[in-house]
Amino acid sequence: MAKTNFMPVVFTFLFLSISSYTICNARDENEVNDETKFTYLLGTTEGPEHWGTIKPEWKLCEIGKYQSPVNFRNKTVKITTAIPHLKPNYKIAPAVIVNRGHDIKLQWETDAGGINIDGTEYKLQQCHWHTPSEHKVDGKCFAMEAHMVHQSVDGRVAVVAIPFKIGAPNPFLDALIGQVKTVDDKGLKLGLIDPQQLGVKAEPFYRYIGSLTVPPCTEGIIWNVLYQARTVSMEQMMALRNAVHDGFEANARPVQGLHRRPVYLAM
Repeated sequence: MAKTNFMPVVFTFLFLSISSYTICNARDENEVNDETKFTYLLGTTEGPEHWGTIKPEWKLCEIGKYQSPVNFRNKTVKITTAIPHLKPNYKIAPAVIVNRGHDIKLQWETDAGGINIDGTEYKLQQCHWHTPSEHKVDGKCFAMEAHMVHQSVDGRVAVVAIPFKIGAPNPFLDALIGQVKTVDDKGLKLGLIDPQQLGVKAEPFYRYIGSLTVPPCTEGIIWNVLYQARTVSMEQMMALRNAVHDGFEANARPVQGLHRRPVYLAM
């Protein structure tokens, strides 16, 4: 791994220097909720390699240079202590669980707290799961990956991604597994859900600028991918896989080219 004395101002400049058309305004360009137009099956006309041609507004999926997910190569990531660790300030709030067909989404309905990045508050909006993981480390994927999606008041998006390996049951999913197996696209109110139970704390993580990993593949997303994997049981992972529509059991987009983007490992 390459070590650097990289300062926060450098990362801020990197973020602001991305062309203005790539900055995500989640109010207008959020993740697609209707999966009928795309699939994760390679070699099909609706597969990941063709997402950018299905709709004009999805063109970034094909031509974007700041796309996600990516493969982290530990020999080349830049280790830094200048990026502060995440200090989550999550709150218990009512939530609803929804089967979007291509994934299971947990949406908080009121203020559930959030994270602070470079002085900007990003409020937690929702969490969803991908099996297997979308990001890779040295070419290897994990069994599963959770995405905690946050948004600032001006519409910028930051994602905290949590990798999972097969092992002991995950306590957070334990409380949801029954609903995961039965929920449909109309959703189900769960009552109060504590996002702190997802276990995010001040810890090492990879950071880079990327995109949504589903159409419209909007760029300008601040990705924070935790370095340490959590555990999930095989039963829990299979429940998430089996709940989605046919063809979406493996709902991980292939890794995208970095195009000289820097990737930092905040220690």
